[in-house]
Amino acid sequence: MILARRTSMYLILIALVTLFISPFGWLVITALKDSSELAAYPLHWTPHEWEWSNFSRALTDIPYLAYARNSLTIALIYSTLVTLSSAWAGFGFARLSAPGKRVLFGILLSTMMMPAMITLIPTYIIFAKVGMVDTYWPWVLWGLSGAPYLIFLFRQFFANMPRELEEAAIVDGCGYGRIFWRIFLPQSWPVLATSVVLSFTWTWGDYIAPSLLLSADHTTLAVAVATEYVVPSTGAPINNLLAAGAVMYIIPVLLLFLVLQKGFVTGVSTSGLK
Repeated sequence: MILARRTSMYLILIALVTLFISPFGWLVITALKDSSELAAYPLHWTPHEWEWSNFSRALTDIPYLAYARNSLTIALIYSTLVTLSSAWAGFGFARLSAPGKRVLFGILLSTMMMPAMITLIPTYIIFAKVGMVDTYWPWVLWGLSGAPYLIFLFRQFFANMPRELEEAAIVDGCGYGRIFWRIFLPQSWPVLATSVVLSFTWTWGDYIAPSLLLSADHTTLAVAVATEYVVPSTGAPINNLLAAGAVMYIIPVLLLFLVLQKGFVTGVSTSGLK
């Protein structure tokens, strides 16, 4: 009976893994086909000739590395600032006492249920009024403002830390700023890894904000891959180059997750405990 259950569980897991990775597998196969095979009927499930040159063409047909640098700059700025600001806000909610703290925390959580599209136009108008369109300042300000979900994760993690650590530091003359930087933040590696992975992924994969706030010269790789692999005369998409560019576009996020996966999984699994 136990063997049958385990076999059934493994079969289900294999089926789910196959289902989840099949879009990426099809993307890779598309990236290795030439244009004639993409239009062939019946469908070719695998390329007759493996067109590895599509990846080099994807790099050279558009300023791929320049757009990647723009995306990396924005993602690093935002992920660094939002992690630190969210950690600081989460520390305040977890360890400090003040009137109305629970109400403020409830308001913070309620903003997680607000669709981002509601604030899109007001956000653009504000940045246009202060002259921040076509600059990276919006991502700096968003990073300094913190993110509700990340604040929640840090708050839950810091709330579980022993009160004795904080009391001993206060007896030694430490203020709450030093307590945060010297004691709490170094102990929060799992949530820091989670925050970096999530915030980097949000920014790296964002299409709407860069297309709205940045010009074509300063835009990100997400916008460029989606819009610039086209036939100049007709505007039709060049799907094999688009697929090749998309495969390379995914690699930085995969590498970041592989490096931080242990902390990411631990942070997600423990930050909700009380």
